[in-house]
Amino acid sequence: MTRYRSRYAPFVLGTGSLAIGAVLALFTLAAALAGETWQGFAAGAMLGLLLSLVLRRVGRARAEPARREALIAVLGTWLLIPAIGAVPFVVAGPLGPIDAYFESMSGFTTTGATVIVDFERTGRVLMMWRSLTQWIGGIGIIVLFIAIFPALAIAGRQLFFAEAPGPTEDRLLPRLRNTANAILVVYVGLTAVVAVLYVLVGMGPYDAIAHALTTLAAGGFSPHPLSFESYGAGASWVASVGMLFAGANFALLYRTFGGRPRDILRDPEFRAYASILAAAAALLVFLLGQTYAWGEALRHAVFQALSIMTSTGYASADFALWSPQAQGVLVALMFVGGSAGSAAGGVKVVRWLILAGHTRREVQRVLHPRAVLPLRLGRRIVPEEVVRAVAAFATVYLVLTAFSTLALVLMGHDALTAFTASLACIGNIGPGLGAVGPMLSYSDFHGVAKGLLIFDMFAGRLEVVTVFVVFARGWWRLPRRGRGWAYRA
Repeated sequence: MTRYRSRYAPFVLGTGSLAIGAVLALFTLAAALAGETWQGFAAGAMLGLLLSLVLRRVGRARAEPARREALIAVLGTWLLIPAIGAVPFVVAGPLGPIDAYFESMSGFTTTGATVIVDFERTGRVLMMWRSLTQWIGGIGIIVLFIAIFPALAIAGRQLFFAEAPGPTEDRLLPRLRNTANAILVVYVGLTAVVAVLYVLVGMGPYDAIAHALTTLAAGGFSPHPLSFESYGAGASWVASVGMLFAGANFALLYRTFGGRPRDILRDPEFRAYASILAAAAALLVFLLGQTYAWGEALRHAVFQALSIMTSTGYASADFALWSPQAQGVLVALMFVGGSAGSAAGGVKVVRWLILAGHTRREVQRVLHPRAVLPLRLGRRIVPEEVVRAVAAFATVYLVLTAFSTLALVLMGHDALTAFTASLACIGNIGPGLGAVGPMLSYSDFHGVAKGLLIFDMFAGRLEVVTVFVVFARGWWRLPRRGRGWAYRA
């Protein structure tokens, strides 16, 4: 098996290409039956299937990867799949190559930032593909968070390695298969329930399916340019419940639905997640009370707090017109994010808990420099390597946000637009403020700016440190001859 290790990444890339090619083949048939342009889906299907033939022939299914090649497979997959998925937007849609890749990357990373302006010219089948890219990206990133990233000790996620469903052995592939099966059951089940609820509150079947796909993925794409402002209060409340689940740890949901309901109440991250949402919603209700009736203020407050904190990016109203104080609450929530092991983006609640605990411990250490002060999260002691990894993640996250903001300002964008666009793309949120408000798009950005934001979406979705490791000198250091380039950790 060792001699096949360097063939793990090609096999993974080929399998991903095969899956996307097969789905696009189905969309080719759907577009043809609907009387819409089908050539774009056919071209994407052919590209995916051809790449799969080449890559799977080079790769080996039974290869067990070391850390370096596992990272190559993760990074390569999240670059290649959006490229294949962008083909229908170029051929069948009104977008150029850069815009198409932006839209596709936004979909698969569940960001929800869009460059589409004329929704009427975009076919219904293409819009459904747009929603499906987020659903695929949502389940993909959940499995990565729970099964692969902890085993690779990425950005502090080894803290949750023992809590994921599946076997306990260290090998990646058995763990991935068992975790994927368990999480997929919960993910598909919740998607179906939300779709039915959307229909029951008056949403048409097409819109219900499209929104259910993007709700559980915490994605935010909507087939309507005004998002949830076009629907009634019932749809907003259904979406709020769906977003609450989308931002929770899916391994925790699996255990809860599997007969251990007390686990969710005992989990310190979920308690903090719910508390932050409740506090933010209460503050927004107070701030919006002068603009809306109290019932409407409550609906918009709960909806937008969930939408922004879970990085979904839906809008029940144009919050760019709200008071600066209400907008400030939403910007603060952009920094929080959802739970670890969820479809949500952002920093994640558990990291803030670790950073807060670490800060409190360092303050205590000033008074008691010789004291042994372990950092606890619930009943568990957080290893020091996890604390260091979380601190590194937060540093890289903030530096990338600052760099992107400065770069966009130098390209001619105002500071509010530059800052919230950078934060919205790195946090995989989608809408921001200024020129990227919830009822606007990223279409007016220069191609270079879109390229930067594409990188931000990619880096933010893959826990920034994962992406920046390729810039380390040691990453490019070739091993000794005869051992294969890719399988030294």
